[in-house]
Amino acid sequence: MEKIKLAYSHDRQVAAITLDDGKGNVLDHVMMEELQAVLDSFKNEMGLKLISFEGAGKHFSFGASVEEHQKEYAATMLRSFHQLFYSIRDLAVPTLAKISGQCLGGGMELALMCNFLFADKSARLGQPEIQLGVFPPPASVILPEKIGSARADELLITGKTITAGEAKDLGILNGVFEDKTALEVEVEQWVVLHILPKSASSLRFAVRAARAKFNHILSNFLPQLEQVYVKQLMETHDANEGINSFLEKRKPEWRDNQA
Repeated sequence: MEKIKLAYSHDRQVAAITLDDGKGNVLDHVMMEELQAVLDSFKNEMGLKLISFEGAGKHFSFGASVEEHQKEYAATMLRSFHQLFYSIRDLAVPTLAKISGQCLGGGMELALMCNFLFADKSARLGQPEIQLGVFPPPASVILPEKIGSARADELLITGKTITAGEAKDLGILNGVFEDKTALEVEVEQWVVLHILPKSASSLRFAVRAARAKFNHILSNFLPQLEQVYVKQLMETHDANEGINSFLEKRKPEWRDNQA
């Protein structure tokens, strides 16, 4: 594997996935394919009680590849990305994100899909897609379910980035720790106390039960938003202008119309 690392611990009861592209852990098509292969392999790990996600280095993830948001790639990129969410849904193994540094865009969406999110004080979280003239389909479905529509609207429509403390106050994070070392130590203790003593099969039933409504909404609305993105949004001038201006490192010139 080129862009992720996989390590098992606690007699293969915990699988730790580390995003690692040597930079900002960008979720490009290579990383998505590797993540998909690993998630598929977990179908045979019946004793698995937890899947954790973290980023190598200082950051969790800068998000999905902006280059792959371009019109000719968007449909394929979204289909691959959204399949990760369906796979996590279907596995029903408890999931946990350990967040340091930048956790933006698709990186934040991957974290949001997890049952539990912990961070250190360096964490900065946001869905900045609107600044590029687009929107984040998974976050648009998941955030309102997790923190309510009013709070979700503020993040999704403004695209602002928030601190770990603000994310904790909003109910996004389960805990915030001083630094990455403390994050590792505290989360390990939490897993030993709250996850490992449980039955692996019963945990999966618990996840399905706790997420009965969440999964129903995800399954129904994410495909719809994917189609809106590909068939409608990417047919507008401004969505393409937003992506291209970012790649060209210039200020976007919005036309403010649908064409």
